[in-house]
Amino acid sequence: MVDVMLVLLIVFIITAPLLTNSVKVNLPKAAPTQSTDQNKALVISVKPDGAIFLDKDPVKLENFEQEITQRKNTNSKLALNLNADETVPYGTVAKLLTSIERVGVEKLSVITEPK
Repeated sequence: MVDVMLVLLIVFIITAPLLTNSVKVNLPKAAPTQSTDQNKALVISVKPDGAIFLDKDPVKLENFEQEITQRKNTNSKLALNLNADETVPYGTVAKLLTSIERVGVEKLSVITEPK
């Protein structure tokens, strides 16, 4: 009985639709995990050319931390979904993650496509 429920849970997680964004990126592949409520989370998108977007608004890397700080000040329970193209250099993603950590955001999901 537990095995069947576990299989159903995994199937549900894999087939659950991901948040649709207007910024097109190729997501890396990873095993599915439990995610935050994606309808309420702010989406950070990083395109292959390194362009960064907060929801649909473009933002420069040097202004990213300030933008997140402003949004955290208006919503103390801010949740973020990081939606980075798989070809984006790790250094860019690491800088974003460092900024998110410094601001004190506690809910962060990294969006991937199921394997």
